[in-house]
Amino acid sequence: MTPRVLVVGDVIDDVLVRPEGPVRDDTDTPSRIERVPGGSAANTACWLAVTGAAATLVATVGAGDAARCGADLARHGVVPRLGESAALPTGTIVVLSQGERRTMLTDRGANRATAPEAVTDALLSAHDHLHLTAHGFADEDRDERLSGLRDRAAAGGARRSVAPGSAGLLAEYGPARFRRVVAGVEVLVASEAEAALLTGEPDAARAARALAEDHALVAVTLGGKGALVRTDGQARFVPAVPAVLADPTGAGDAWVAGLLAGLADGASPWEAAGAAARLAARAVEQVGARPR
Repeated sequence: MTPRVLVVGDVIDDVLVRPEGPVRDDTDTPSRIERVPGGSAANTACWLAVTGAAATLVATVGAGDAARCGADLARHGVVPRLGESAALPTGTIVVLSQGERRTMLTDRGANRATAPEAVTDALLSAHDHLHLTAHGFADEDRDERLSGLRDRAAAGGARRSVAPGSAGLLAEYGPARFRRVVAGVEVLVASEAEAALLTGEPDAARAARALAEDHALVAVTLGGKGALVRTDGQARFVPAVPAVLADPTGAGDAWVAGLLAGLADGASPWEAAGAAARLAARAVEQVGARPR
């Protein structure tokens, strides 16, 4: 049976900048610059579609952009459910990519307007899994409605997962607040920096143990080293798959997609994490955050 995954979060226009040498202050630095589609939730949905899952994305873009953004999602096999904001433009990120390092200058734009009630009960019932990214958590106080979405999904029998997706955004939102909103969600995937913020534990193993108090499966991704996966009181390290690095943008989103697809196919958490590592390796060997 084809997994049906509903992803809620962000759509972004990425401006990807790859300097051809050290960045020089107050003058020109020759660079390769590309405009490519992005957004953590949108990227995850596209990589899910690569695995054969049926992925739907709920997000918000600027006025007049739903057709453009939706067409790119559909090209990857994702069903777009995009609202438009008359007041805010489509989100934009300038990504400065330098080897394994990235610096991101972010304008979330219309992603701030995605409300939990945009996910109807009918939409939830048509999917087996709900995946949330913190990029869809707005600045205004929507905690009660976000918790309601979490609970509506559970009542409908959907597995739930969440990925903060940005240590900076998580710090802005509030780690304790984030943990309250997503408590009980079955799957949490966080980077090493995000896990440390959420728990106050700089050690990935201790952070995973602390997060496992609220989640049945916790994965702490460790970049090019691999990931630590904890469930049922067990923790295992799953190594990264060797790859020739072209651009790390979107690798974490691909990792999440591979994990969710593997779990939906009945794989063990360790097997699913191995599939996630293979998909992430494919992502880093290309330029841009979505499949090419």
